[in-house]
Amino acid sequence: MSGHLLQLRGVTRRFGGITAVNGITLHVDRGEIVSVIGPNGAGKTTLFNLISGVLPVSSGSISIEGRDLAQVPPHKYVQCGIGRTFQNLALFKHGTVVENILVGRHWRMKTSVIEAALHFGRPRREEIAARQRVEEIIEFLEIEHIRDKVVGTLSYGQQKRVELGRALATDPKILLLDEIVAGMNQEETEDIARFVLDIRSDLDIAILLIEHDMHLVMDISDRVHALNFGSTITEGRPEEVGSHPGVIEAYLGKESKGEAEAMPRAVAGATR
Repeated sequence: MSGHLLQLRGVTRRFGGITAVNGITLHVDRGEIVSVIGPNGAGKTTLFNLISGVLPVSSGSISIEGRDLAQVPPHKYVQCGIGRTFQNLALFKHGTVVENILVGRHWRMKTSVIEAALHFGRPRREEIAARQRVEEIIEFLEIEHIRDKVVGTLSYGQQKRVELGRALATDPKILLLDEIVAGMNQEETEDIARFVLDIRSDLDIAILLIEHDMHLVMDISDRVHALNFGSTITEGRPEEVGSHPGVIEAYLGKESKGEAEAMPRAVAGATR
């Protein structure tokens, strides 16, 4: 059995004659923050779609805690401990913050339709437990002041925080964050960075992060996995990846000595 929390071995995804993800091998251990970087079209979101069961792999394997996810129906991935946010918000805009986060607790509900109609005994206990967990998440993310507001009336940064809360409500072992700070200002980005670190340290949840903000990547990642055209360029500590010639070329074109010396500042500037 693999000692890694999440393990990808030779994962490939083809769309007809196009190979979007090509033989990716990576892992995430418990307590780690691992970032996946690469220019637009590198295959990052497709990789997340494979890990979260949105797409099947063409070849290779993905396992969590040694369990092969090919043997798990996609709608049960959440039960294996995989939580996710999306690059484009996927919230119920007419629901409140509490209602949206409660959706993340749905898989834990064991109540039958008849029991739910009676709303006595187990259904009531499950609802109380679910709402208590949602309130804990709201407090953790510091959104008490908007808990009863309709999500569609909130700012983009607040909606991103609500989506993060819904993912946390699934009680994940690993959280996939797809460009969680895209479109945010500096203050909002710093808040999310703090929450990501707290999720790892306080909630003991590993993080796999897709992000274009290289300052954020360099600040919070334990390891970085760089992709281009669906294939791995390099993997390692942030400072190693940021100065890798292949990464510089992927972001900036043919590298020069001056550009290489300016990394990771040059890459960070190119991705803002």
